[in-house]
Amino acid sequence: MACNLRCKMCYFTDADYVKTLKGQFKEEELDQVANAIFKRALKLQIGCGTEPTLYKNLEHIVTLGKTFKVPYISLTTNANLLDEEKIESLLKAGLNEFTISLHGVTKESYESFMKKASYEKFHNAFKAFQKLKAQYNFRVRINYTFNKDNFYELKDFFKHFNGESFDILQIRPIQKIGNTEYNDFDLDSLREDYPDLINCIRENCKKNNITLLAPDHIPDKKALNDSSLIFDYTFCYVSPQKFWKEGFNWKQETFNDFSKKIGWSNTLFSNIFKSKDTLKTLSNRLNYEIEFN
Repeated sequence: MACNLRCKMCYFTDADYVKTLKGQFKEEELDQVANAIFKRALKLQIGCGTEPTLYKNLEHIVTLGKTFKVPYISLTTNANLLDEEKIESLLKAGLNEFTISLHGVTKESYESFMKKASYEKFHNAFKAFQKLKAQYNFRVRINYTFNKDNFYELKDFFKHFNGESFDILQIRPIQKIGNTEYNDFDLDSLREDYPDLINCIRENCKKNNITLLAPDHIPDKKALNDSSLIFDYTFCYVSPQKFWKEGFNWKQETFNDFSKKIGWSNTLFSNIFKSKDTLKTLSNRLNYEIEFN
């Protein structure tokens, strides 16, 4: 539950919050987690708000996913601790995708928003991706979080990143996720220019055979979308501090037993018939226009 960077748009710049993030799985605990839930998973996403490459035995988690036949395994990382050897070892273990966080196109912007990061190390990882794509079948997704101070440099994205080194580009507007160092969440000044710039990116993605995931417009501040309505019923968050739902003693009871105890099947069935207004969640998750090339 740690990170090597202090990105300005991340809650790791909140010193008080970071103090609450503690814990690390022992190897035998990971085996228990896998046994409890992996056979149900359609996707295993390693890393969610922290930096998984700090964990020394990361390949073991990937191997567990493959052992339990999870169809798709992805790693979310800032890539600063990845080199060619580490990347290849994860691919050999069975990793399907690297999801890379990015907050700036140029060196100046990147190292400003992603404090403690190295632009050179970041690009070295992408050089390794490009090289290893000749040997392994895997995807690289870039998650670019934009604000009004790093948005316009997106027009030069393909001047800095080789289209042969990644497969998916996801453009995400900034959202409030805590007491972050960067706290200007007002994107109104970008609304008029957003469609033209996204169209420019779309054309470059087509030329490079890259899938683009981007909202067709900057969403309203209080917008709710359909994906929010099913998120709570399809997502299982696991960390040293929390496993799925409060009260689940995963070390002593099975997923099935706990589901029966809380009436989970009835909850799922009853919510099929609820309206959007009833199913509102606290999180605002974006819908994306997906461009397949």
